[in-house]
Amino acid sequence: MSARPHQTTTDTAGSGTSSAAATAALAASVLGFFVITLDAMVVNVALPAIRNDLGGGMTGLQWVMDGYTLMFAALLLSAGALSDRIGARRAFGAGLAVFVLASAACGLAPNLAVLIGARLIQGGGAAAMMSASLTLIREAYTDPIQRGRAIALWTIGGSVAAAAGPVAGGALNLISWRVIFFINLPVGCIALLLLAHVAHSPRRTAPLDLLGQVSAVIAMGALTFGVIEAGAHGFGAPNVAVALAIAVVALAVFLVAQARGRHPMVPLELLCNRTMVISSGTGFAFVAGLYGMTFVYSLYLQEQRGLSSLATGMVFVPMTALSAVVAPIAARLAERFGPRVPIVGGMVLMSAGLGCLSALPASAPVWLLSLVMIPVGICGPLAMAPTTAVLLHSVPAHRSGIASGLFNTSRQIGGALAVAVFGALIADRAGALHGLRVSMLIAAVATLTAAAANVRPETRTAADHTIT
Repeated sequence: MSARPHQTTTDTAGSGTSSAAATAALAASVLGFFVITLDAMVVNVALPAIRNDLGGGMTGLQWVMDGYTLMFAALLLSAGALSDRIGARRAFGAGLAVFVLASAACGLAPNLAVLIGARLIQGGGAAAMMSASLTLIREAYTDPIQRGRAIALWTIGGSVAAAAGPVAGGALNLISWRVIFFINLPVGCIALLLLAHVAHSPRRTAPLDLLGQVSAVIAMGALTFGVIEAGAHGFGAPNVAVALAIAVVALAVFLVAQARGRHPMVPLELLCNRTMVISSGTGFAFVAGLYGMTFVYSLYLQEQRGLSSLATGMVFVPMTALSAVVAPIAARLAERFGPRVPIVGGMVLMSAGLGCLSALPASAPVWLLSLVMIPVGICGPLAMAPTTAVLLHSVPAHRSGIASGLFNTSRQIGGALAVAVFGALIADRAGALHGLRVSMLIAAVATLTAAAANVRPETRTAADHTIT
């Protein structure tokens, strides 16, 4: 079928969108967010099998995870601007096609280097999809209440995928670790079919910020490389020092490019906006805690406690089931009490769960570990949907792509750094338990800090917003 007519307005895009087209946009966005998040989480449980098949030590396993999240984070900033410039529908479709092809390459990878390379490409496709998916929802649903509920459903897709990833990875690993990548193919094809029924998105012509993009990729890549290598060789190693120095220089170049460039990826006004900063920090802390916990426990339970991949995945089942139940409750809580209640409550619960994990003794039964993980899992649907809604309501429509890109960039940086730092802490098998406890304590402090930052009521609204 052909797509709907091109929308000519910007701030009210989607006002003439039919119910069927809006539903198709939401469904495609949910499926896209689902596979994006699933691929960030599903690999965790399969890491020992990948190492046995393709070789590589802890550093190689960290790059299998961070190759994806690093490119995801680094390209999200440009992806948000790209979504605004070529239209969310087109950006989402292009990103989805790249993601599906890269998933096939991951499944067919003959060695670790090819797998990491394919994961890098996969992350690039995911970046284009992520920013465009939120813009598609904003265009399809102009009413704030309907949009909030649509975002809640979108968040369910990501939250369920994040929680279900280890379970699915453990089950599919019984067949082959390669199958975890091939499942993206049918899901991606369904999303492309749905996209054909979505209205065309408005486009705004402007050049991309190439200097900003290149410096952002270098800064994030050098920082991640430096942290991962520090785990293997120590922070005093020459390659670590050089990598961290490059990261600092690249960050400085990025900030100068944003301040002086004619078309910056991230206008500095956004970085000075309190809602933008707090929302991004909250997303950073949440994903760092979730990705970091899943990464270290997937390895710990198999290598230190002797569980199989399926048994390890089953440890996360309670967290998975309850996260799906909490999502609709969170949307109602936000509507009745305002967004700060579920945001603060969710982050406090997550901090408590991570703190308990850091204090459990080595002899703690597996069922107790599974029980304590529940607050970590339910934080996603409880806190992330209202956080996303608050962010989108705080910026003008023509900044929605850039704002969502910056928000999701902070989330993915949190995940990438958590894998790098926590992986370094557990790299020594003899001290793995101590490293795991320190990792969980770090994550607990970060999430509690995010909760505290959200306690203060907002002093600005979209109506008196000064960003143009």
